[in-house]
Amino acid sequence: MSSDDHLHSILIVSGVATALLGSSLAFVLLRRRKKVEEIVEEEIVEEEEVLDLNEYPGGYINILFGSQTGTAIEFGKEIENEGKESGFKVRLLDLEDIPHTKEGIKDSIKSVHGQRAKAVFLMATYGEGEPTDNARPFVDKLNEIYSSRDEDPSNTTFLADVDFAVFGLGNTDYEHYNAMGKFMDNILPKFGAKRVVNIGLGDDNEDIEGDFQTWKDETFWPAMKKSYLSAESSIGKANGTDAKELQNGNPKFPKCPFEVEFLDQNNTSEETKFDAGEINSFTKHYFTAVDCPITGRRELRSPDDGGSTLHIEIDISKASGNLNYQTADNLAVLPVNDDEVVNEVATALGYDLDAVFCVKASPSGGKNFKHIFPVPCTVREFLQRYCDLTMAPRRSELKVLANFASNAIDRSALLRMASKEGKKEYKEKVIDAHIGIVDIITKHCQSIQIPLEHFINICPRLQPRYYTISSSSSVHPTSVHITVAVLKQKRSDGSIYKGICSNHLSGIKLNGTCRVFCRDSTFRLPSDVRKPIILIGPGTGIAPMRALLQERSYQKQNLNQPVGETVLYFGCKNSKQDYLYEDELAAFQKEGTLTALHVAFSREQAEKVYVQHLLRKNASETWDMIHNREAHIYVCGGTKMGSDTVQTLLQIFEMVGGKSVEEAKTYLKMLESKKRIVQELWS
Repeated sequence: MSSDDHLHSILIVSGVATALLGSSLAFVLLRRRKKVEEIVEEEIVEEEEVLDLNEYPGGYINILFGSQTGTAIEFGKEIENEGKESGFKVRLLDLEDIPHTKEGIKDSIKSVHGQRAKAVFLMATYGEGEPTDNARPFVDKLNEIYSSRDEDPSNTTFLADVDFAVFGLGNTDYEHYNAMGKFMDNILPKFGAKRVVNIGLGDDNEDIEGDFQTWKDETFWPAMKKSYLSAESSIGKANGTDAKELQNGNPKFPKCPFEVEFLDQNNTSEETKFDAGEINSFTKHYFTAVDCPITGRRELRSPDDGGSTLHIEIDISKASGNLNYQTADNLAVLPVNDDEVVNEVATALGYDLDAVFCVKASPSGGKNFKHIFPVPCTVREFLQRYCDLTMAPRRSELKVLANFASNAIDRSALLRMASKEGKKEYKEKVIDAHIGIVDIITKHCQSIQIPLEHFINICPRLQPRYYTISSSSSVHPTSVHITVAVLKQKRSDGSIYKGICSNHLSGIKLNGTCRVFCRDSTFRLPSDVRKPIILIGPGTGIAPMRALLQERSYQKQNLNQPVGETVLYFGCKNSKQDYLYEDELAAFQKEGTLTALHVAFSREQAEKVYVQHLLRKNASETWDMIHNREAHIYVCGGTKMGSDTVQTLLQIFEMVGGKSVEEAKTYLKMLESKKRIVQELWS
């Protein structure tokens, strides 16, 4: 039979045979589908971690952090690093990544079957008692759940199987000290959660790291071990991990969650595009910030002053809609390390600045790896853009650096300053002397050698610096203006410490670019334009006041709106040296936008005069504007000035308004709750 005849015989298969073939095929496909489903099911089960209770008898501790500058994250890492030797498996969770539902919150707090869930909240307070950016949606959801408890009684018990502890990160310079830590400690029991460790409060105005270490070592771990470990498991863990294992006489390098893969410099690809879920939420600005050109700059101080404050204009017209702002919002600038600093670090550590690399999870890094910064990138770009090389490292970071010092004297010095006993020496030699990692590696402990993947893990991330925008979006829709005090301070050894962001900005030539993004501000003009406003902004605190004045002028001159009174209190050292925007303020007065201008020149008389003194001098007028005409008050500047201004307002409420001390405080809280007094302060 020819092949054609054979093919023909196959094609005339009977209908019965075809049906049988179809049935068999369907059966095979069903079996195959079932097998695939079983495999998928098995894979899902395998991905679910089975905790070794011999190694981790205390089960899981879930660390949930709200952080603005990274300190809460670093504190969480310390607990994570100590977890295993204490008998607990520690998980770090960014509050931004927690699903914002009751079920999502509860399911995120992992526990071992049969054990109560354990959650530790590390909560930083931002600005005037506000949650950090990554914690705000979570805090808003908790408030929503609490406010709807009458409609849904289960809201009061949905965390009934959760034990919790809270450490707050705050600053006593601010009025609402540690508001978010106290909020979390107060609200969690309202959902049925049980407090198992007393709240700890850290003060960044003093020694926040010392506060955390004391709480962690003397309160947190003792309480956790007593509550969740048997005496036998506690003893076993204590005996097993106290001493650091040595290798060739030196401490072994600690485990690293990252691996570095170097790429061919002659055949590199563009930066990889990652989905939002693949990016570390705390450093997402590295991926999303926009390069914009500086198109205007002028010095605002007199040459006789000796310092520098710059007015800088940034063109956002080509930002493709990724950079929109409202009047007096905040502009975040991503600083860049000086080339000299970068070269010094690379030389000391033996890094090739032109080497190109990617970062991936190491075997010890776990399955939840997220990218910290865009890759591929060069070592130069990594050191320039993503590493804080000049800020004083924390004591805990000195302790980690000691692992990489081959010289015993270097190692001993680092460990001594990292200890509680070395607190005074650390403050004197590191904090007060403005010593950064670059100085430690290149001058003071030159035996330190750190592989790149470990340096990525150890070195603090370079944080954006926020400037309150000094322009109106109505007047300048395609340009953002900022007012920048350029920081230069003389160190005890005669060298100059330079503020990284202000000096970066001052060094950019016209049409050179800086990397920026915008963030909402609390400064918003009254919806009723007829309401009067009181602006209090000495020094660079004038920035948002200039923006609000521009907006009021636009409302008055362009929109013909009946704008209310505008009173400004400004302060500086000398009328001839640092009177910022003097000509513009005079113009606002001339056109009638600025109703009254009060300027405190602190150094032009024997006794120093500040804005709060002028405010007290105008007590009757101030009370009338606030109480009878519902004025809004805006305050911007240093925390000391902000505190003094609030105290002056309280005195006015008592002296002119006839209120008692407690009534004055209640009146102030009413103004704050209605957003009629808003402060943006810095320490």
